[in-house]
Amino acid sequence: QAPLVESGGGLVQPGGSLRLSCVASGFSFHYYAAGWFRQAPGKEREGVSCISSNGVNTNYADSVKGRFTISRDRDKNTVYLQMDSLRPEDTAVYYCVADLMTVEAMCAQPQGWTPNYMGQGTQVTVSA
Repeated sequence: QAPLVESGGGLVQPGGSLRLSCVASGFSFHYYAAGWFRQAPGKEREGVSCISSNGVNTNYADSVKGRFTISRDRDKNTVYLQMDSLRPEDTAVYYCVADLMTVEAMCAQPQGWTPNYMGQGTQVTVSA
């Protein structure tokens, strides 16, 4: 099984909600910071939200602050992204990542960054 597997994407109307999940396996996920990145067609990949290994520290892109919430469940080896008040501009493929760095550093990683672990992505489409 792949180290990180995302689920929960889909088609939703503007103003709607989705919850993405990312299940980790095969490595000591609880030692790693985790995050969600997204890439829209024709745009660079960007950090959306990141969370520290202990779940205490979080980081959000300005465009999603107040609308998205990241969390993690140590017992389930899972990180979540609750997305509310979705907008058409949130449409993208969302990727789960894990690496050994601060949440600030993780979410600021540029397009060319290769994380220690990265999922296959899940499509989120926000459209009427």
